[in-house]
Amino acid sequence: HPISKASYRISITTDSPFYALANGKLIRKQTRASQTTWVYEQTEPMATYLATIQIGQYEHRQVSAGPVPVFAVHPPRLRAAFDIDFGRQPQMLEVFGKLFGPYPFADYTAVVTDDELEIPIEAQGLSIFGANHCTGRRGSERLVAHELAHQWFGNSLTLGQWCDIWLHEGFACYAEWIWSENSGGPSSDQLAANAYQGLRRKPQFLIIGNPGPAHMFDDRIYKRGALTLHALRGVLGDEKFFELIRQWTTKHRHSTVSTEQFTDLASRFTDTPLRPLWDAWLNQRLLPRL
Repeated sequence: HPISKASYRISITTDSPFYALANGKLIRKQTRASQTTWVYEQTEPMATYLATIQIGQYEHRQVSAGPVPVFAVHPPRLRAAFDIDFGRQPQMLEVFGKLFGPYPFADYTAVVTDDELEIPIEAQGLSIFGANHCTGRRGSERLVAHELAHQWFGNSLTLGQWCDIWLHEGFACYAEWIWSENSGGPSSDQLAANAYQGLRRKPQFLIIGNPGPAHMFDDRIYKRGALTLHALRGVLGDEKFFELIRQWTTKHRHSTVSTEQFTDLASRFTDTPLRPLWDAWLNQRLLPRL
C-alpha cells in the first residue's frame, strides 16, 4: 500500500552485456564469469509502486553536474536524440526548485528503453520513457517536465489513499504549464483555457476528488486537477500560491499526504473561504466556470 514507505536494497544479477538499474545509489557491482550483480540502495522512504528495475543494453552517463546531478540511461543509438529531447532538464530542475522547493533526492535519472511505450512513467529518483519519446525533435518535452515534477508530487509526497490521485497527476500536469510559461512557451492561462475547452467536450461524470479505480488515471483527472490548482493560483496570486507549494513540499517531504492536508494548508494563505472552490472543482461532476 502506498502508505507503507520504506528504504530498499535491490540486488539484480544479469548477463554481463546488460546494464541494470534500480532506485537509489549503486553501492556495489561485481562480475563473476559471465554475470554481473548490481546492488542499489534507496535510503529515502519509498512507496512500493515507485520501485523499478530496468535492464537493457544501455549506455549510462552523467549529462549534468549541476546542484542536482542528472544521468541518462539509453540505447547508444539514441544518444544524439536524447541530448536534444532531454537537454533542458537542468533548467527544469532550476525552475521547479525555485517554485516548488528543493529537489527531494540526491540525483535524477531519465531512462529511455529500447521499446516504444504508450506513456512514460515515474519511479523514485528516475523516470522511464519509450524510444518513441526520444526522436530529437523535443516533441515530448511536456512529458519530460511532467515526470520530473513527480519527484516532488508523488514520490517525495505520496498519497495515502488512491482517491487522492489528483495530488500526483494534477500537480504534475500543472508543472507542464509552469515549465511552458518559464521557457518561452504558452502561458498557464493559455494552456488552462485550452484544457478547459477540451474538458467541456468530454463526458462530465467523474468526481476528481474520488474518481474510483476504473478512472484513476483518466486524462480528465490530470487536466481538471491542474485547473483546480490554476483556479487556486488565481485566488491566492503568484506569491502566495508558490509559497504554499513550497511549504507543502517542505512540510511533508518524504511522507504521506491527503487532500484534506492540502486544503487545510491552503486556507492559511487567504481570508477568502476556499470551500466553494474545492467543492466545485474536486467534488462535483459538472465542470465549473473557469
